[in-house]
Amino acid sequence: MSSLLTVDRDTSVYILGICGTAMATLAGMLQARGCRVSGSDTGIYPPMSDFLARLRIPVKQGWDAANLEPRPDLVVVGNAIARGNAELEAVLDAGIPYFSMPEFLRLVFLPGKTPMVVAGTHGKTTTSALLAWCLTDLRANPSFLVGGIPLNFHASYAVGAGPHFVIEGDEYDTAYFDKGPKFLHYRPSVLVINGIEYDHADIYPDLESIVRQFELLVRLVPRGGRVIYNGECPNARRAAARALCPADTFGLAEGCNWRATGLEVSEGRTRFRVSRRGEALGWLDIGLGGEHNVRNALAACAVLDHLGFEWDAVRAAQAGFLGVERRMTLRGEVGGVAIYDDFAHHPTAIRLTLAGARTLFPGRRIWAVFEPRSWTCRKKVHQQAMAECVDDADGVILADVFRKEALPPDDRFQPEAPAADMAARGRDAHFLPGAAEIVDFLAERLKPGDVVIIMSNGGFDDIHHTLLERIPPRHEANS
Repeated sequence: MSSLLTVDRDTSVYILGICGTAMATLAGMLQARGCRVSGSDTGIYPPMSDFLARLRIPVKQGWDAANLEPRPDLVVVGNAIARGNAELEAVLDAGIPYFSMPEFLRLVFLPGKTPMVVAGTHGKTTTSALLAWCLTDLRANPSFLVGGIPLNFHASYAVGAGPHFVIEGDEYDTAYFDKGPKFLHYRPSVLVINGIEYDHADIYPDLESIVRQFELLVRLVPRGGRVIYNGECPNARRAAARALCPADTFGLAEGCNWRATGLEVSEGRTRFRVSRRGEALGWLDIGLGGEHNVRNALAACAVLDHLGFEWDAVRAAQAGFLGVERRMTLRGEVGGVAIYDDFAHHPTAIRLTLAGARTLFPGRRIWAVFEPRSWTCRKKVHQQAMAECVDDADGVILADVFRKEALPPDDRFQPEAPAADMAARGRDAHFLPGAAEIVDFLAERLKPGDVVIIMSNGGFDDIHHTLLERIPPRHEANS
């Protein structure tokens, strides 16, 4: 089956919002196809800015109609672009053909492929990256689009000759002209749902509205496909009940079709027994910590089993997975102080990240530093949960809300309150507005053996690098 939209080496494609993870990934895929790719954005920060620089894809800072000269053949519009944007208005005035990212992906890259969509509130990036790596290691030559940079590939995409296309399926809206979820464009043959919680408070009024989108997604899977979902999540169970195809569950609880037991953590790796519908398969060893990553691994096992791969080959492939950039990524270690970068931007993700860190670093003092940057964490919907998701940290620092002026005070997360509440209960918790204040504070208090986990879904003013530079030399002498 040929592409429904002709895009070749003579096609110039301009991407509005190119530094978003999915948009930068699409840029790389188009370049690999031979297209001439360029774009613009305002929020330019690692890792995707570095990724685009490595590919030598031109990126223009800010919005200006002049950026569209010479006129491109096609424009892809990111979901953060709204009417009134100078470049979007120029595209509309000039009549240049334009598409959303998911629509463009479906028309250009998915024809002739078997889409395997990984969805859910948490774990999408790691699970899709793990699946992509396993299929590559198993010599299936897959295509993939991942919302991060897997360390096994150093790129967030591949355009392979094999039949499988692994896609991270996001429930966020598609574009200013298409307010439905991105993942409804991907038409999955195999669907993974890692769990469903309330998120994206800027576009969904409540949990019920999110579950409904997953129910629609499940209904897209053909009868010969498979839905694989977190059997411990009631919302995932509810959505999966709408499936017209066979379904599998995974989890740590009794009754899950794919189950992990006997978890052991040592030297940054997790080992556990795997059973399939009550049949013991053996031990699986992964280079990741935390029960959430055990569930991610189980989901990948279920997908690969459905595709017909043998257990021993799957086990060997998973053992070689290195993880994903900005998912507990070590940014550096000075004088025995380790600085980690993590993308967590939801109370559950924060809790799971810190619980995993506690198993990886027993006996070490853990500092959790969080920037409320996503819309969900900038709004007050998780005000109480933010005080309850950091129990595995010894010290907690909450930064001020990113661009807080965009939200009215009565609808805005107030980080001062949970910080004060935790401090009143004896926890070493602090509200410090910005990166500069946080660096000053930590530089005076960090000791050899400390672990600092900085959590933000943005650049956070390059706090990781600044902190590493500021750790006093006296720590070197004491280490």
